Amino acid sequence: MSRGEGVRIRQQRLLHELFISVAERQPAKEALVVEGRSYSYAELLKAASQVASALSQRGVQRGDRVAIFMDNTWPCVVSIYGAMMAGAVFLLINPQTKREKLKYLLEDSGARAMLTDAHLGFVFLEVLEEIGPDLLVIASGVLSPESERVESFDELLQGEVGSPPPCMTIPTDLAALIYTSGSTGFPKGVMQTHQSMVFATRSIVEYLRMQPDDRVLLALPMAFDYGLYQLLMTMSIGATLVIERSFTFQGLIHKRMREERVTVFPGVPTVFAMLVSSHRKKAMRFPDVQVVTNTAAALPAESVPLLQEIFPNACIFKMYGLTECKRVCYLEPELLAKKPASVGRAIPGTELYLLSPDGEEVGPGEAGILYVRGPHLMAGYWQQPEQTAEMLKPGKLPGERVLCTHDWFRMDEEGDLYFLGRSDDIIKTRGEKVSPLEVENVLYALNGVREAAVVGGSDELLGQAVYAFVSLEAGSELTLQQIKKFCISRLENFMVPKAIELLDELPKSPNGKIDKKKLEKRVAQ
Repeated sequence: MSRGEGVRIRQQRLLHELFISVAERQPAKEALVVEGRSYSYAELLKAASQVASALSQRGVQRGDRVAIFMDNTWPCVVSIYGAMMAGAVFLLINPQTKREKLKYLLEDSGARAMLTDAHLGFVFLEVLEEIGPDLLVIASGVLSPESERVESFDELLQGEVGSPPPCMTIPTDLAALIYTSGSTGFPKGVMQTHQSMVFATRSIVEYLRMQPDDRVLLALPMAFDYGLYQLLMTMSIGATLVIERSFTFQGLIHKRMREERVTVFPGVPTVFAMLVSSHRKKAMRFPDVQVVTNTAAALPAESVPLLQEIFPNACIFKMYGLTECKRVCYLEPELLAKKPASVGRAIPGTELYLLSPDGEEVGPGEAGILYVRGPHLMAGYWQQPEQTAEMLKPGKLPGERVLCTHDWFRMDEEGDLYFLGRSDDIIKTRGEKVSPLEVENVLYALNGVREAAVVGGSDELLGQAVYAFVSLEAGSELTLQQIKKFCISRLENFMVPKAIELLDELPKSPNGKIDKKKLEKRVAQ
């Protein structure tokens, strides 16, 4: 006798399947509010399907990289899901990115297509002149001047809905390349699989206690993985995401939060510092907010009581993470008063431990380097085997790899972690990572600069601030204003030094290298 087909349970194994499952169950549910305009799950699924179909018709295949160089907009969200549904690997590029870095990212990733905004044409049109003709470019909005190489995103969405290609993707295929600053001065592409991103999404949703009726604010750039995951988490549970381009206009954000009755507020220390400053001048309250999250840099303990006044009904989550595994740990909000300096314990489904530099386990209260185990680890750095080997180390079990964060922590008797310091010189400012070498390379590209060094310094508003020290060639008449203007033309806003100091000679160590420790002390004075 034939057993028949049996019970079939449809699993959501791929990142975009989390969203598609919701869209099929509740198509009329409000998925997004983008700068005040509402979109349903059905509308998002239709638009993403159109993009997926168009990409496939234009030759994009499984595993091809699709760059998304856009602001926080409806086309950006559509492009993310459309790229995945086409079987492609998406990479988000910060819209502040300048020409040289955009060219590097497109070439390093081997991007097959780029979806972008027409208003960024002043950046990408120059790059297209230097890149081969095989790059497919589709732009949202009206491009001026027009280019034969650029197709219209808006016309693409107005066409008939084509069927997305059959999904051949499996969970161990790459879903995204997430570029992050590296110690070499060149951004590294963190390879994340569908499997790792689905796991991270579900784990974070679990510990944040998110609900389908949540309304999540997103004013952080989606090119920042903290911003991207607000989208992924919200769409995975059928909640609503309220999208704004940035936190620049605070009054507008506050108004939108009240109008849309936002319940989840993700921020970084810079954002919270601005909120606290405004609150001190004129008290404000957002009683609808139920969850407040912070990552990227430590949230000052003195800010917490004021945040509790601003968000009187919210659970405040302190967290720590790396792009290489998305999130490492979180502090239960009920422990915030008891352990204000802690970043908590491992996210659900993962494990953490501390080792000495010699690889020996350290006991409670002792300093050690943090190692991470779990399904959320990156597959490695894109085309960077040596740097991958520095981060992914052999684990305790045969054949496993664990993530070495290279950051120092201590763990208390109850298993909660306390951040002690970084092992590298990456600067975390405004919630973003800045490679000092990347800024130094820009300074050295300016005629008249003899030596340059960049360091980070503590900053109440920014978490850390970028400081540059420069010595000039003999006879150079470069001014601080000229150097700053050059940096602004070559670097994203958050990478531009807060202060630049001209010195006759930069301090050196006995082996002749620039002594950054002395420069850091100079900043701290």
